[in-house]
Amino acid sequence: MSVPTFTLSDGSKVPALAWGNGSGNARKTALESGVLAIKAGIRHIDTAQGYYNEEETGKSIQQGTQQAGISVADIYVTTKVSTEGGDPNAAGIALEDLRDSVKASLARLGRQPDLLLVHNPFVPPKGRLVEFWQILEQLKDDGTITASLGVSNFRPQDLEELLPECKYKPVVNQLEYHPYVLTHLDPVLKIMAEHSIRVASYGPMSPVLRHPSKTGGPIRPLLTKVAERLSREKHDGIEEVDEAMVCLLWCRAKGAIAVSASANPRNIEKMASTQRLPDLTAQEVDEIEQLGRKVHFRAYDEHMCVDFPAPDLPQDL
Repeated sequence: MSVPTFTLSDGSKVPALAWGNGSGNARKTALESGVLAIKAGIRHIDTAQGYYNEEETGKSIQQGTQQAGISVADIYVTTKVSTEGGDPNAAGIALEDLRDSVKASLARLGRQPDLLLVHNPFVPPKGRLVEFWQILEQLKDDGTITASLGVSNFRPQDLEELLPECKYKPVVNQLEYHPYVLTHLDPVLKIMAEHSIRVASYGPMSPVLRHPSKTGGPIRPLLTKVAERLSREKHDGIEEVDEAMVCLLWCRAKGAIAVSASANPRNIEKMASTQRLPDLTAQEVDEIEQLGRKVHFRAYDEHMCVDFPAPDLPQDL
């Protein structure tokens, strides 16, 4: 089965859809649900040190690929060097401990990851971001890791500090990314575009799943309209497309890798099936974006809003 992919700035290819095991029951059932994701047709698994399930992730790939009749090499793996529990307020990783921390991830996964991210800008010791990154570059140069390097939850100031000193620029910045955070993200997205850093989106379905209003916010009617169109057209035999699936398609249309977690077998199947759906029209993508930009709603504010204030916009219209 072929899946949609993007090409990163270092020339490597990444599946445009990833199943993540960083939240909820997906985190608790990383082995079982990871197997389901692979059998459903997802070819990208996203984990992290701070999820405490890298070992289960590795086992899910071994078991899932065996049951699906594919090679382990067919699965793209993202992991992240993390603070304790992924908590930005917890102690990060000391420079002298970083090499061993990365090697421990490789051992738990039982393989090289394809993409290694710095989980948030609070993982390196304060004021030592560049030195931290340079150690990762050294690990890449000496062959300890073969992964592409990237970042997550990096604000404009973090990228501005890092980019002038890079031998290997980050290929990805994984962010909470959906129409309701675009206005806030404009400064960071501008820097990323200038340096060919691709967006990876976590929480891509937040407008549907987490918006505090009962309606799901102003883009919900547009998402419903698109979902109904795609359902009528029955692409590749897919009879039901819902609003959450449209959020994933919107990310793909924007060139963003979509990362979503679920332990529900039906939802994993629906998530995987979006890979067989066509792209949204340019008009649909633009209408969703322009309406989303009129509000601000962020489901995860523990990273990006630190010294990077959110815009003065309503949560709903």
